[in-house]
Amino acid sequence: MTEKSLEDLLQAAGNPVTMLRNSQIGAYVYPVVPSEYSNWRDEQLAWRESAVLFDQSHHMVNLYVEGTDALKMLSYLGTNSFAKFPVNRAKQFSPCSYDGYVIGDGILFHLEENKLVFVGRAPVGNWLQFHAETGGYDVKVEKDDRSPSNPRGKAVVRSCYRYQIQGPNAPQILERLNGAPLPEIKFFNMGAINIAGQKVCALRHGMAGAPGLEVWGPYEEREEIRAAIVAAGKDFGLREVGARAYSTNALESGWIPSPLPAVYTGEKMKAYRQWLPSTSYEATGSLAGSFDSNNIEDYYMSPHDLGYGPFIKFDHDFIGREALEKMQGKAHRKKVTFAWNAQDVVKVFTSMFEAGNIYKYIDLPQSNYASASYDQIIDGGKTVGLSMFTGYSYNERSMLSLGVVDSDVEIGTEVKLLWGEAGGGSQKPTVERHKQIEIRAIVSPAPYSKVVRESYAKGWRSAQV
Repeated sequence: MTEKSLEDLLQAAGNPVTMLRNSQIGAYVYPVVPSEYSNWRDEQLAWRESAVLFDQSHHMVNLYVEGTDALKMLSYLGTNSFAKFPVNRAKQFSPCSYDGYVIGDGILFHLEENKLVFVGRAPVGNWLQFHAETGGYDVKVEKDDRSPSNPRGKAVVRSCYRYQIQGPNAPQILERLNGAPLPEIKFFNMGAINIAGQKVCALRHGMAGAPGLEVWGPYEEREEIRAAIVAAGKDFGLREVGARAYSTNALESGWIPSPLPAVYTGEKMKAYRQWLPSTSYEATGSLAGSFDSNNIEDYYMSPHDLGYGPFIKFDHDFIGREALEKMQGKAHRKKVTFAWNAQDVVKVFTSMFEAGNIYKYIDLPQSNYASASYDQIIDGGKTVGLSMFTGYSYNERSMLSLGVVDSDVEIGTEVKLLWGEAGGGSQKPTVERHKQIEIRAIVSPAPYSKVVRESYAKGWRSAQV
């Protein structure tokens, strides 16, 4: 019996929105890594005040692309330029559909001549694999999928470990590990340092907005390397960050992790939907929030919406180019942070201790309850934006969410965020019966953190400030 495809599921469901709103996939889990090493409040505080160790070894896809056509294929799929992309360089990679809407994003590492690896969430990994297998390119791909959410007692093996050492004290920790002054590695360039007698690869990066490196090497060396980092960081306030706090650093640094991949419509995308299995991220993922449109395309995001507009370069042919050229010079939504009103947030929690209907539960510190979240932003009685990634920042003592607003909505505007789903909630297992509530929020810069705005390298995170 032939396995069903995403296209088969969509034909049976009739409407992609209905299928995704009632997905039974459950909560999105950051696998393997403990939920907390100490407590998520101090773990958040550490990336601002001392240093942290992020374990990124398990929640992302590693898709290795090798062959004489590797750069040719990636250039055709990427909206950004590949004119200068030498070995030992990395770049943000955010491919689009034929209609110019984002499929996802991640990081491309140029490891060797004709050999690269994409590291990120499943939608882009799947899109690359599809073109490698069907596009007639002289490439081969090796997919190292994210670790299972529930390993069920089985050993987890990845192609490599991947750690980040970040925070204001990271340079001292890295120098102690290296046993000598660190080599100069420019932003998004790659080099090597020494850890525990091993030469490890390093990328100059910065999720928390402070100086630091991402390091990786053979998976079998992961525990030795981790122990060495922890020991070197003991005198500098290093904290290991668990799964609960890890994703919330995006709230302060301004990255929207999970827009809905723009793959569910379009005749040119049909072959891809037929290729994607019914078990794929795109077929099993879930959609949540108060924004309630039956048109799946209303949930798509352009690169401009997500702050990737400056990356687009028309110096090469790529999928979505014609559509993006038509978008040039037009007004676009802009990426912002919403700072939630504390009194309104307290009302949500208070409802749990009162008789009658309650508001949708706000989990802390990560408050998303689906693969892709879209909450309605209202000003003057009309929808002016969408809130897409929500959580609590102990550093800012605030509920925050990342999202987009219309171009004429100014920073500092008070808007209303409609929290909870229509009709008492969808049939997702993460949704209890509840009523909706309007929460006041201030439209604020993205990145929200002053530290990140003033210290992070100019680019997609700082583009909307």
